[in-house]
Amino acid sequence: MTTPTAAGRSEADSAAAPRAGAVMPRGLVILLGAAALVVAVAGIRAAAWLIAPTFLALVIVIVISPVHQWLRRHRVPGWAATLALVLLVYGVLIAFSVVMIVSVAKLATLLPQYTDRLQALVAEATDALGRFGVGSAELRHVAGGLDAGKLLSLVGALLADLTGVTTNVVFLLALLLFLSMEATGIDARLLEIAAARPQVTVAMKGFTRRTRRYLVVTTIFGLIVAALDTIALAWLGIPLVVLWGLLSFVTNYIPNVGFALGLLPPAVLALLTGGWRLTLIVILVYTAVNFVAQSLIQPRYVGDAVGLSAATVFMAMVFWAWVLGPLGLLLAIPATLLLMVVLVDIDPQAGWVAALLRAPPRAEHHRLRSFVPSRTAGAGRGRKATGQHRRRSGQRHG
Repeated sequence: MTTPTAAGRSEADSAAAPRAGAVMPRGLVILLGAAALVVAVAGIRAAAWLIAPTFLALVIVIVISPVHQWLRRHRVPGWAATLALVLLVYGVLIAFSVVMIVSVAKLATLLPQYTDRLQALVAEATDALGRFGVGSAELRHVAGGLDAGKLLSLVGALLADLTGVTTNVVFLLALLLFLSMEATGIDARLLEIAAARPQVTVAMKGFTRRTRRYLVVTTIFGLIVAALDTIALAWLGIPLVVLWGLLSFVTNYIPNVGFALGLLPPAVLALLTGGWRLTLIVILVYTAVNFVAQSLIQPRYVGDAVGLSAATVFMAMVFWAWVLGPLGLLLAIPATLLLMVVLVDIDPQAGWVAALLRAPPRAEHHRLRSFVPSRTAGAGRGRKATGQHRRRSGQRHG
């Protein structure tokens, strides 16, 4: 009987060792992945003051990069094209900040004029609720909490927050400058990455394409909705129509709940200005304009551009608002697209995750594709039968 040599045993042990060491219980893998996810999310939330403006600057550069390429194709020097884009973005951001600060300051000076009207509305609401059987003690407690002093203090806190954002704005402007300068060589870097990891390059190009299309479509519809809302509010005599139009434009980037956030302030001001009838008119106008544009027309284009299901978009909005703060509401969809690129698109084995998160194909497209071939085949069979009938008729006549 032969016995294996020591060299043979060592080779067999070394071949079996990696296979034995590579096996890990699935439950342990899930627990380790969940722990790593919790640590990563906690780190992102702790550094939200840095990550949110950085990602916002990256998204802005992605959107304006085609303009830079267009200028370069028209033989504009690289430094001049970059400088023109930076100045354009700086001008838009500075104008936006100035309009917001001035409008909120005017709102703070306007609200004290409606103190008496607010107290009267609170008294009317208290009497109406009392007729429905609500206790007088509860009504007095609620009415005591709804005074103009607390409302004015809330506006003052909002103004303090706006002045505190100045450091973030300066940081954002600096980031835009450096990222715009770095964007000129991004094509060469993607080619270098494609030599070793082609799937990474494909995923990054898909991310930029979908993000750009989503923001362009949302911006166009936001401008249309903001213009219509501003005209309607001016016609109704609501004060500070520029502020409410700007608010409607910004909240258009917030999925699902942006309509309600943009409607609430002008509706409250309409209640203080003209009563319940004017408030109802404002609500109806906003519903007619924003619902048709944001709920019926825009999702058809945004869904095609993003490719995410409605449930995924809603959960992403809640998650990124919790992680990044208010700016996470605006960056929810681009941040989700980037997360899918990093964790899903570059991994061929993670296709099942993409199938769960992406929007399903439209049923009418499937019906159209299933209808057209059968229709064509039927037409072909009809033409063939007609030809055979004509040949038989010709033979009989012959």
